[in-house]
Amino acid sequence: MRIILGLMWLLHWLPLPILGRLGKGLGSLLFISMKSRRHVTLTNLRLCFPDKSEAERHALALQHFQAFARSLLERSILWWASEKRIKSLIVIEPRLPLDEFKAGPVVMLCPHFVCLDVAGAAIAMEASASSMYTQQRNRLFDEALRRARSRFRPVKLFSRQEGIKPILRALRAGLPFFMLPDMDFGLKDSEFVEFFGNQAATLTALPRIAAASHAKVIPVIASFLPNYRGWKVTFYPSWDDYPGADITAAVQRMNVFIEARILENPAEYFWSHRRFKTRPPGALDVYNP
Repeated sequence: MRIILGLMWLLHWLPLPILGRLGKGLGSLLFISMKSRRHVTLTNLRLCFPDKSEAERHALALQHFQAFARSLLERSILWWASEKRIKSLIVIEPRLPLDEFKAGPVVMLCPHFVCLDVAGAAIAMEASASSMYTQQRNRLFDEALRRARSRFRPVKLFSRQEGIKPILRALRAGLPFFMLPDMDFGLKDSEFVEFFGNQAATLTALPRIAAASHAKVIPVIASFLPNYRGWKVTFYPSWDDYPGADITAAVQRMNVFIEARILENPAEYFWSHRRFKTRPPGALDVYNP
């Protein structure tokens, strides 16, 4: 791991267009070699885009691997480049919602697009925040990841095992919460709602936290700019009347929003995650039928 981290540190000195093209090439190699992840990706695309041809889904899966690998290499800039360089590569639309951060509790909904760390960096360069964190198996990588995420401003990181109480305390203390609730973590604290027409076990944490803290929900999406010019971070207007009285409807509203953003940038969503691994009673395993 020391060697890998050392190589990543060296990569951050490269111009972004070179780094991005290296990542795209690496993604093409990973698409060939990572058969199990390729299978998961193609299965997800078949379920979510049944109207596309097999060739179209295959091309989209390859583009996803290229985008994912590119984001991994470009992360070296976020971890080690100067704040000035990073800011020069990020376009924020329409603006960072600092006024909302100061006015009251804010939960930022950041779905799993490959550039999500760019959104985190854009926020961390201007304000302290909190987020959920999964401890990495390798100690050196875990330390590097934690250090990178708090290199600009203090960031509170909570584990899932701690529940929502420390998150609520952080929100009351004025720390916006950076939330990524669109992965399959099993049946606990989840409900089955539609995701591209398929029943997907979806965490209810976003509406529960928003209701308990009276927080605004502000979605944020990070994506690549064209021609390897950097990244765009888009902050959307806060949601009105959220979550409302119906938790299931609130979770479905989140998925509908994520679907719309995926359709704008389909290759950049994290398709290699087993989004449908938790199945409704009696339903078959879609990854190993």
